[in-house]
Amino acid sequence: MTISVSHADEPARSLGGRFAGRLPLWVGLLVYTLLLVAGNALLNDPDTLWQVTLGQWILDHQAVPHEDIYSFTMRGEPWISTQWLAQVLYAKAYAWAGWAGPVVLAAAAIAATYALLARYLVARLSDTVSLIFICAAFTLAVPHLLARPHVLAMPFMVLWIGGMIAASDRREAPSFWLLPNMVLWANLHGGFLFGLMMVGPIALDAVVSADSDARKSLALRWAAFGVAALAASFCNPYGWDALLASQKILNLGRALQLIMEWHAADFSHIGAFEIYLLLGIGLMLHRGLILPVTRILILVGLLHMALSQGRSAEILALIAPIVLAVPLARQIGTAVPAGDRAAPRGALFGVVVAALVAGTAVYASVHRFEPSLRGAPVAAVTELRKLNVARVLNDYDFGGYLIYRGVDTFIDGRTELFGEKFFVDHNSASGLVEPENLFRLLDRYQIEATFLRTQSAATKLFDHLDGWEKVYSDDIATIHLRKAGAVHTREPVIDATVR
Repeated sequence: MTISVSHADEPARSLGGRFAGRLPLWVGLLVYTLLLVAGNALLNDPDTLWQVTLGQWILDHQAVPHEDIYSFTMRGEPWISTQWLAQVLYAKAYAWAGWAGPVVLAAAAIAATYALLARYLVARLSDTVSLIFICAAFTLAVPHLLARPHVLAMPFMVLWIGGMIAASDRREAPSFWLLPNMVLWANLHGGFLFGLMMVGPIALDAVVSADSDARKSLALRWAAFGVAALAASFCNPYGWDALLASQKILNLGRALQLIMEWHAADFSHIGAFEIYLLLGIGLMLHRGLILPVTRILILVGLLHMALSQGRSAEILALIAPIVLAVPLARQIGTAVPAGDRAAPRGALFGVVVAALVAGTAVYASVHRFEPSLRGAPVAAVTELRKLNVARVLNDYDFGGYLIYRGVDTFIDGRTELFGEKFFVDHNSASGLVEPENLFRLLDRYQIEATFLRTQSAATKLFDHLDGWEKVYSDDIATIHLRKAGAVHTREPVIDATVR
């Protein structure tokens, strides 16, 4: 089915002239306000605790880590933090304003991300269509909007991909002024590898769409940009090693399948991802949308990432509208006249920012920001520290809090440090999937105590295992101490009359 394209003199604005050009500002304002009010929801990840702790270590030592300093199982092994700048920013924010600092920093970065996305879309689509895309992108990303390094990198991802797609739409190579985004991204989060990988597909889109006589020179310019982008990614304390570390995470194999945020999409229960995916397919079938083959390949790649890894849903949500904007505008007649693209005046922007700063200060003075510790082993760690033991087998989910409390971990959220086999062995041991792994780990690492979830299978086993004494237990965590002579079983009674 084909689509009739509206005439250029039929503007597609549908939210009113007063709204024209101001949508990015209002989007940023609304997103920031929602996240500030939701505040503590941004702190619902135990990894935030160790990210702040490591950031403070970097500030105290004026150096970035090159080896493990937090576990006793991997102590001294090579390890780098590709998120060092984000960790420093979170630590600075925490030192300045307590937990309100990381909340405000994360909320501001997320708000900037959606404001930048809105700015890109309203220059190409109507406000109505842009707002639909933005709402969908926000809804899909909500589960992953946490005070962690990846949200500080999100604005630079939008700028990077948006800049390259815009250049492709013009049949040009990107400006080298785009490279500072890669430099910042490479110091904020290991996801910069995705940005580098996207250079090739978008370059192909630009070259294929260009006139045949211009393709060679355009390909050379894109190649030069790709080399420059790679060089820009090396502008970090670790150089080439940062790229290798990011690749190492993707090669964790079975370990990634055991981490919730890396799980494949689950359609056994209807959710936002499924709803938007089905609506998108329905719209394309109804309107007969036609995309260039290269754009289809990019979208299919993004969709594959989102289906295979839940954490990639926000990448699809943020990048797909950028990829679709110009082809969609050309086919459904939503191209925006130049006069409607005016940005909000500096005075208005200044007033809004001043109001946000004042409102944030007032709200922070009456609202307490703090991580949710309902699932954290707060009391149990206090008891654990009294035991003065150094080699503790801990639950994976407790690792971040243990680092925050200054307790050496057996394992924690730095999965790339421990590796696929170690992580899988620990998981099978704590769940008694392979009980022999539990006893092997206890002996190999000379474990003095266990610190596991109270409801875990391994905890139930230790309750009845000789040589281990339960010294503390609550609804969250249980501690078993290795103790010679501790007996929890009895020999079965033998009835001599039974033959």
